[in-house]
Amino acid sequence: MAVRDKTRGADRGKASLSALRPLIPFAAAYRGRILAAFVSLVFASGATLVVPIAMRRVIDHGFSEEGHSVIDAYFLALLGVVAVLALSSAARYYTVVTLGERVVADLRSAVFRRLTVLDPAFFDRAQSGEIVSRLTADATQVKSVFGVSISILLRNAFLFVGAVTMMVITSPKLSVLVLAAIPLIVFPLILSGRGVRRRSRAAQDRLADASAYAAEAVGAVRTMQAFGMGRATADRFAAASENAYGAARASITARALLTGVAIFLISASVVGVMWYGAQGVLSHTMSAGQLSQFVLYAVFGASALGQLSEVYGELAQAAGAAERLGEILAAEPAIRAPAAPRPLPEPPAGEVTFDAVRFAYPTRPDHASLNGISFTAAPGERIALVGPSGAGKTTVLQLLLRFYDPQSGSVRIDGVDIAKADPEAVRERLSLVPQEPTVFSGSVFENIRYGRPEASEDEVRHAAALANAAGFIAALPDGYDTLVGERGVTLSGGQRQRIAIARAILKDAPILLLDEATSALDAESERAVQSALDTLMQGRTTLVIAHRLATIRAADRILVLDEGRIVEEGTHESLLAEGALYAQLAALQFTDALDETARGKEPRLRAAALPAAE
Repeated sequence: MAVRDKTRGADRGKASLSALRPLIPFAAAYRGRILAAFVSLVFASGATLVVPIAMRRVIDHGFSEEGHSVIDAYFLALLGVVAVLALSSAARYYTVVTLGERVVADLRSAVFRRLTVLDPAFFDRAQSGEIVSRLTADATQVKSVFGVSISILLRNAFLFVGAVTMMVITSPKLSVLVLAAIPLIVFPLILSGRGVRRRSRAAQDRLADASAYAAEAVGAVRTMQAFGMGRATADRFAAASENAYGAARASITARALLTGVAIFLISASVVGVMWYGAQGVLSHTMSAGQLSQFVLYAVFGASALGQLSEVYGELAQAAGAAERLGEILAAEPAIRAPAAPRPLPEPPAGEVTFDAVRFAYPTRPDHASLNGISFTAAPGERIALVGPSGAGKTTVLQLLLRFYDPQSGSVRIDGVDIAKADPEAVRERLSLVPQEPTVFSGSVFENIRYGRPEASEDEVRHAAALANAAGFIAALPDGYDTLVGERGVTLSGGQRQRIAIARAILKDAPILLLDEATSALDAESERAVQSALDTLMQGRTTLVIAHRLATIRAADRILVLDEGRIVEEGTHESLLAEGALYAQLAALQFTDALDETARGKEPRLRAAALPAAE
């Protein structure tokens, strides 16, 4: 599922407030706080509705001969009412706002937790910046609703119902006129609310576009500056921001019109009622105090209805944000543990089998990255994967990690089809060192221990020593506590690679996956790390994507892939003797290999570049 399908954006923009429904379970978890808010609302609304009654009594009875004592008594009572109103309003604000903060914190956690279990196919179609926008901007929009808008909504809903009830009690005749006008007020609000929802969703989508582009540009700032694209990048972001502003302005315009129409209709109805009531006072069919009481209730009801219209617009905005968050919450991972996962054998042996595996990436369903490959890696065997770019080498590792499931065939570990096992149990048996290692923004120590969070400090240091990383770590300002910056920006490529190798060494899994693990190292560091990897590979099944001749020669078996098929299999010497694709790849780079040897570097068997990506 894509995070956002632009072809269906208009349809989703028409979604109703039912988009807020997925948020209900998050709020329902705090029933006690909701009950406290409800009680506070009842007291605050009740205290407000008492005021007009007191005013009627003062007007009708406060100006008689005993008026002085009556006024004192009523205003003293009003003081008590005001105190109740103040305390209950403060309690309402506290309970509702903290409820909003709590709900949004839980919502963010739930959305992020869902992201951590979604398979790579989801992220193949998503932009990381747009996902972050949902976690931040959209969650903030939802928070404003739970923290403020719902508080105002409930308060004014209580006040409106109470005011209408007291209007009916005060003057049934005038109440009929007011109630008859309500449909004329509400119907235009409902119609205009649809436009608000549509424009709110569009505004949030455009903001997400701008956020996604900004995240991508900031992450590639060195490349941007190296190619002199700073001004062009800034101009493009300015255009994206302008699009977001235009969409937001359209949303604000719709809300402004909604508010203006609501205020006019409501105020006009109150004026009409006051005029009709004044005729009643002149004809002595009702008292001045009674009219004052009715007008106050009418004002309360009109004000509450007006604020409800404003809140309705805010809820429409939140509905768009909730819908976008709900899309992530509703996304189901394609890779998941079956209802009754098969356990992997203990102790692990490390046997890997690919049986007639065919696979095409979800983004390219018509192009088979693997086309019926079959092989078995015996426990402890080292297998090198060699072939042109796009041959499917990295795809083999991706399927073994169960980032994807094959369309046909099976991948087995120790005889168990990994599609029938728990993905987490499968990945516990694997250690990966990718060609482009991921280093997080924490400390060196935290990055290495990412391979095994429960590892001790001594174990972390030992892994770093085996990966030939201890020397450069000791030279860092704070040693293992040195913060490496976002994506390890303060480290060199070779240093990041050695941290990734230390992480894999620390995990100590029975199956080792190396994707050009020494590609970023200089000759001296490579020899030391290669020695550590040779030690690490002892007794472990190893699948290695390699172009270094030393690595290839050390393999027990070489699988030559081309267009998703295994076209050759054997040792370095036997494949050279066959004179087929492997020999051709070697011959293409023979001169370069001699040059590298003369310079004291380990020769590479470079893959011929093809346009397809692996």
